[in-house]
Amino acid sequence: MNFFTLVVLAVIQGVTELLPVSSSAHVIMAERLMGLDPGAPDMTFLLVMLHTGTMGAVLVYFWPRWRRLLTADSRFSFVKMVVLATVWTGVIGLVLKVMIEKIVLERIGGYDHAEVEQLFRNLPLIGLSVFAVGLVILRAEGRATSAGRTQVNGKQATLIGVVQALCLPFRGFSRSGATISTALRCGLSRSLAEDFSFALAVLITPPVVALELQRLWHSQAEAAAGGMAPGQGLSVVPGVIGMALSFGAGLVALYWLSAVLERGRWRYFGYYCLLASAVVLLAHFVWGL
Repeated sequence: MNFFTLVVLAVIQGVTELLPVSSSAHVIMAERLMGLDPGAPDMTFLLVMLHTGTMGAVLVYFWPRWRRLLTADSRFSFVKMVVLATVWTGVIGLVLKVMIEKIVLERIGGYDHAEVEQLFRNLPLIGLSVFAVGLVILRAEGRATSAGRTQVNGKQATLIGVVQALCLPFRGFSRSGATISTALRCGLSRSLAEDFSFALAVLITPPVVALELQRLWHSQAEAAAGGMAPGQGLSVVPGVIGMALSFGAGLVALYWLSAVLERGRWRYFGYYCLLASAVVLLAHFVWGL
């Protein structure tokens, strides 16, 4: 991968990761246009590293807001609800991963040693996922308010955590779009919906990075056993550079997202997702990507 390709992917990821428009769909489309394999272990690891860069931007941007929330919350209910939602995400996400790999891909699809990352090559599925999250965003617009609930309860946290789990295997189903929209549908204020969604993102990123590191390690071991030179294809260094670039782009995107959400223009992201879905489907069925 050359430096120009890395910069393009990092900027696309940094800008779209923190907007509810599915960064994965945009990055995977860009990879396909550049002749890269989105399902390859080094490419999925690069995508996770770019996610990590944007999570750094989330920490820098949201920490002052989270600190005020924690200071005003003597029982740490915000933290407890974030942990509860993340536990549900982990449990449901693991069940989905096993079902997709063992039942859908291996038994029905006939794949050997199936991995959920194989879905990342499926542009029609990505297009439909982007379309679905566009509808979710549009449905949430009518419930969006600045004067909603200022605390998350257990029922709301559970629902948001389950919705987040559904986003994990389906690239295109925007995590931020789905979780913020679910929070708005639950009656949370715009500000709290945003705070809660990105707190979940920070908590779930480390285990996802660890899983992709493990997958990359196994792929390198298999490649070495097959005669490939040690480290060939390894993308750790490009991943670190991309992480730094996506951090900067992510900060810019966060300021824009907050402005759009607070001004009551959440539905515009829904319209964009519907348009993006049409482009992805056209790219596959008409342009042959």
